[in-house]
Amino acid sequence: MDNRAIGVFDSGLGGLTAVRQIRSILPSENIIYFGDTSRVPYGGRSKEILLKYARQDVHFLRSFDIKAIVVACGTVSTNALPELRAENDLPILGVVEPACRRAVAVTKKRRVGLIATAASVRTGAYAETIRAIDPTVEVISKACPLFVPLVENGRDRPGDIVVETVAREYLEPLKDAGIDALILGCTHYPLLTDVIAQIMGPEVELIDTGAEAAWELKRTLKARDQLAGERQGEAVYCASDRPEDFGTLASRFLREDIPSVREVDIERY
Repeated sequence: MDNRAIGVFDSGLGGLTAVRQIRSILPSENIIYFGDTSRVPYGGRSKEILLKYARQDVHFLRSFDIKAIVVACGTVSTNALPELRAENDLPILGVVEPACRRAVAVTKKRRVGLIATAASVRTGAYAETIRAIDPTVEVISKACPLFVPLVENGRDRPGDIVVETVAREYLEPLKDAGIDALILGCTHYPLLTDVIAQIMGPEVELIDTGAEAAWELKRTLKARDQLAGERQGEAVYCASDRPEDFGTLASRFLREDIPSVREVDIERY
């Protein structure tokens, strides 16, 4: 039994969808979440800048007594995870590998779609990971740079002509390509599930990277005998800019209200 907290970070609010999944799958665990709202989005940054930001995020989380870190950011997971793992002596889990394993398991047509930030698509990490699992599976990738700002501005519901127009432009080529599994390669994208499902249809399974990461976290902690004892876990939320706005929007991602948000000067780390 290990009651130390789990650290989770993302460039902004999107990682809260992973927190929601962790709280559902591992309700006894304490969580410390950091959203780097002063530097969001990460999606268009260079690899060097992403690694700098990720190291600062990890350094901040390690100022607490934590037992694992979940990188709830597809962009960091595809650009900086090997370096973070090499530099730290605790489990650091990303969102790529668990989602890829799920995609390979469910696809019958051997054609998997990926939607993600431009930086994530550019690395080819999802396609490379899937090829390593099963080289017969084809991956068709699409960068969707407008999805994150749309989600963060509340434009994420069916019937919203703006998000539906953008989503159709991004998604219809993937549908035409005949995929039967679609990885939502950014933790913002689960808020668009209804819009995406409406366009892709019931024959395409949507894979939530946050949910798959939460299951991987449970397996990892269990294997290390580090699951928390039976109790109700608590969560602490931190942001690097405008914590009052973060708190207001966070309820949409978490589907619950949060009491307060701590502001963090991330440049100190």
